[in-house]
Order: sequence, then structure tokens, then C-alpha cells
Amino acid sequence: ESANVQPNSGSQANQGVFFAMLKPGDTIMGLSLAHGGHLTHGSPVNMSGKWFNVVSYGLNEQEDIDYEAAEKLANEHKPKLIVAGASAFALKIDFERLAKIAKSVGAYL
Repeated sequence: ESANVQPNSGSQANQGVFFAMLKPGDTIMGLSLAHGGHLTHGSPVNMSGKWFNVVSYGLNEQEDIDYEAAEKLANEHKPKLIVAGASAFALKIDFERLAKIAKSVGAYL
């Protein structure tokens, strides 16, 4: 009579969002794996890195997300989706700031 449908992991959840909101070849932005991002945020070994045009943002010298550089990349590449999350980044993410960047280029966040 009923079913509980939910992904088993964040990776599956990300994949579900990508398939629902994007087309192959669309541009996405995510935190670089080398800077604490996740494989599903555009790594070339993951389907996200194979199906989508990936632009990675990174950290500044203080090891915080470089929001200024991320904004420049977003303005230059006009991603359809910006991933705001990480796998190995311990500092606070300024989701409001990323949301403003996404809104300014018409991207999902």
C-alpha cells in the first residue's frame, strides 16, 4: 500500500538531482576534489565528470572557499547548476553567498 523511496547515499541523491535537472553537456560547478569536494561534484572518474562540462572552484590561501574566484568562474562559464557541499572540507560553507552567485547567473544551487 505504501513505499518509502529514498536514496541509499548522498552520491545517489546527487545523481538523481543531476538527472532530473540537467542534460548531458550542461555545465556544472563544484568544489574541486583536491580541495575537499566529492567525486560526484564533477570528478572525471565519476559519471558527473563524464556527462557534464565541469568547472571546479577551490580554496584560497586561508584554506576557505574562494568565493571571489567562484563568482568569476560562474560569470565566465554560466553553469546550470552549482554544487554547494563537500566531502573533506571542515570549515563553514557560506550557502547564502553561493546562492547569490547562482542566482546572478541563473543557476540551480
